[in-house]
Amino acid sequence: MSPNRPAPDLAGDVPAGGRAAPVAQEGPDTRGGDSGGRAPGYVPGRTLPLRVEFVRQLRRRRTMGMFAVLLALPWVLVVAFQFGPAGRGQSSLRLSDLATAGGLNFAAFALSVSANFLLVVAVALFCGDTVASEANWSSLRYLLAAPVPRDRLLRQKLVVALAYSAAAVTVLPLMALLAGTLAFGWNDITVPGTGEVIPAADVLPKFAVVIGYALVSQLVVASVAFLLSVGTDSPLGAVGGAVGLVIVSTILQAVEALGSLREFLPTFWNTAWLDALAPEPDYSGMVKGVAVSVTYSVILVALAFRRFRRRDVVS
Repeated sequence: MSPNRPAPDLAGDVPAGGRAAPVAQEGPDTRGGDSGGRAPGYVPGRTLPLRVEFVRQLRRRRTMGMFAVLLALPWVLVVAFQFGPAGRGQSSLRLSDLATAGGLNFAAFALSVSANFLLVVAVALFCGDTVASEANWSSLRYLLAAPVPRDRLLRQKLVVALAYSAAAVTVLPLMALLAGTLAFGWNDITVPGTGEVIPAADVLPKFAVVIGYALVSQLVVASVAFLLSVGTDSPLGAVGGAVGLVIVSTILQAVEALGSLREFLPTFWNTAWLDALAPEPDYSGMVKGVAVSVTYSVILVALAFRRFRRRDVVS
């Protein structure tokens, strides 16, 4: 630049005394609409599609391993009943002794022995590992930097986790029904405790209600695991915390001194589904169980979203 040439005006890059060029007015980016500072083509609602998350979770070894256990357990029980010592048969009215009376009895027995532990572990694994594992792999901050909105990330993760939990709770009794029918026949169901016999065709619709109730009763476990998952980078801690809650609730449930307060424990109504298989079904306990489970779940999930919105993700 010549030393005699006037310096440009930095505000408008116009030489002093010169004529200012017209300045373009800022406005919406017509190439992609009103982008609001976002990159062209970025749509928050298209980030982290459910299909992608379903496939990612399905390919994980813990998912395949858990479903392998759930599918194999009914056949292990069939082998145990076939080759184990002979029981007291139908002379005893306990559910375990009536398991070989038919496919429906066997399915009810398999659900009763797995609902308080195996299914709890499965639901806690799917819901507690989903966010904590991303933090543990140091990929959570990259998902948020993609950027995936925090609420959408949690919603997608929760939907997928609940879907796999529902599949886990459903696949075990259905496989038990198949295994029990092949091993012990399609017979009428014998009601534990009373010994009454109900036609299988009348019980089958009720069994669908039983599976649905078993799924709803696991919502508390799913919500606790999910809440713990958004606040830690240890998947084992989130899963263990949810399982520990069930253990503590079961212990408190046995304390009769608590009286009616036990009805507010998340595990108190877990076996209320047995009343649905009676000759005259009583759904009052199941209604109370659904109310308790849904109330706890809504509160815990809301806390999970609130906590994750304020969390400083550094891992």
